[in-house]
Amino acid sequence: MVRRGTGSTVRLRRAMVVLASAGGNSVPVIARLVQADEDSVRQVIHRFNEMGMPSLDPQWAGGRPRQISDDDEQFIVATANTRPATLDRPFTRWSIRKLVDYLAVNPDRGVVISRERLRQLLRKHEITFQRTKTWKESTDPDREAKLTRIEHVMQHFPQRVFAFDEFGPLTIRPQAGSGWRPKGKPRRLPANYHKLHGVRQFHGCYSVGDDTMFGVVRQQKSAKNTLAALKSIRAARPDGAPIYVILDNLSAHKGATIRGWAARNKVELCFTPTYASWANPIEAHFGPLRTFVIAGSDHQNHTTLTRHLHQYLRWRNTNARHPDVLAAQRRERARVRSERQRRWGQAPARAA
Repeated sequence: MVRRGTGSTVRLRRAMVVLASAGGNSVPVIARLVQADEDSVRQVIHRFNEMGMPSLDPQWAGGRPRQISDDDEQFIVATANTRPATLDRPFTRWSIRKLVDYLAVNPDRGVVISRERLRQLLRKHEITFQRTKTWKESTDPDREAKLTRIEHVMQHFPQRVFAFDEFGPLTIRPQAGSGWRPKGKPRRLPANYHKLHGVRQFHGCYSVGDDTMFGVVRQQKSAKNTLAALKSIRAARPDGAPIYVILDNLSAHKGATIRGWAARNKVELCFTPTYASWANPIEAHFGPLRTFVIAGSDHQNHTTLTRHLHQYLRWRNTNARHPDVLAAQRRERARVRSERQRRWGQAPARAA
């Protein structure tokens, strides 16, 4: 075995011990030769004297017997996903300590587990500590018809679909944000400020087919400003063919004057269902505006803020497929769509 040097390293080391002992070497010398403890060397020699060659084969053990069965593991996962109040516990969420204590004293199925092992099991089953989210279910009786119409026009007439909405209110004050700075030297913004400039509303429009965005800043939301925006959108397609404008159910969007003008000018108003602003494609594009223009800003007045908004829109339309723009849109789309907890066509999510 020693000469061939093949097979298990454990058998090789034990054979070296036996061979060295047969050669008349003392235990300390053998221990230094194989770099092992003297007691281990004596144990190998004694076992060889008792059993012979079979003592060289390693007896692999299975380790410590498993104390948590598969059923126990499933019970732990089910308990972690259950609200403590349901189990007559006077708190609203589990901590690792509370969950370990409850599992140990549970009268139906007591499971003794360490905190670290519990963390490993939760991680294995992809159970993480998350913030609670809320959502609104649409109560609109025409919900399905409106969503179907929006999907239809976006799929079949993307070059004639526009999404319109207001973004605001825009206020002149230091806005919290984040950015790259030397370590330990974050950018400082004044904490004392006065709102002396009032608020404004950004009336934005997103062209689905062209993947471009434009807009104007107004003092308030009103039917007059909405009509002016719709006329601007109509002018973007001056050929007289029908266009489709997706917008929400704000009262300033659906007055008699606006509906009459839309009917005369071949503009179909596709309203989103109530409590379903996520169905408006422009919502995902307001996220980058908030990230790159509003967050971390300290504009002096609305004129400066408006100028920066338009500068960003020009850059965005030139770089519509920029990775940063796409990433910000995905984050905003995930945020607004989390309000409904599902995609179109799926069954409604049950309330927890």
